[in-house]
Amino acid sequence: MGRPARPLVTKERIMQAALALVDEEGPDALSTPRVAARLGVKGPSLYNHVSGRGEIIDGICELIVAEMDLDMTVRPWTAALDTWARRYRAVLTAHANAVPLFRSRPPQSPSALQGYADAFAMLRTAGWPEEYLLPVVHAVESLIIATASTEERPHDLPAAAELPPGLDPLLNPPPDHRDRTFELGLAALLAGFRETLERLDRPGSAG
Repeated sequence: MGRPARPLVTKERIMQAALALVDEEGPDALSTPRVAARLGVKGPSLYNHVSGRGEIIDGICELIVAEMDLDMTVRPWTAALDTWARRYRAVLTAHANAVPLFRSRPPQSPSALQGYADAFAMLRTAGWPEEYLLPVVHAVESLIIATASTEERPHDLPAAAELPPGLDPLLNPPPDHRDRTFELGLAALLAGFRETLERLDRPGSAG
């Protein structure tokens, strides 16, 4: 009998295995030995295809952004931002364990960079000044990431006897509080953006 065939390892398979690992076990489980084990190979063999954990994180982000199918051709620009935010959050929520990885590195993947370029182009067309492009995108993106994560911020609270009254919303948040936060925050952002752009468009208005 011949030797069993070696598992086929490609960069794409590495990224898919890494994303599956993070989805199932969380971001702390991500390591080249764990990804290699999923592929049925030894850890060092991965370095024939990737440089290390950082490149794997970039690859995971690339896979997730590719799922978003973002469309910045929607008009008006407020509808484009609304659609973008909802698609972005839906995919991040499906891969909630990967949210900390998004926070850990600046955007590197081609799809992520193209997404930013498309968003900036849409806002330019709408008349936004250049210095406002990144703040607008980051404001929406911060809301998306904050409400897509399943992590609860730990509260180092004193003993119950020392707590002030009225803390129930903090101690016992409703199960849908992230969804409510997203809807409320997005509506407020879009209304504020619309007001700001109208003010900037008025002759003699200050930035």
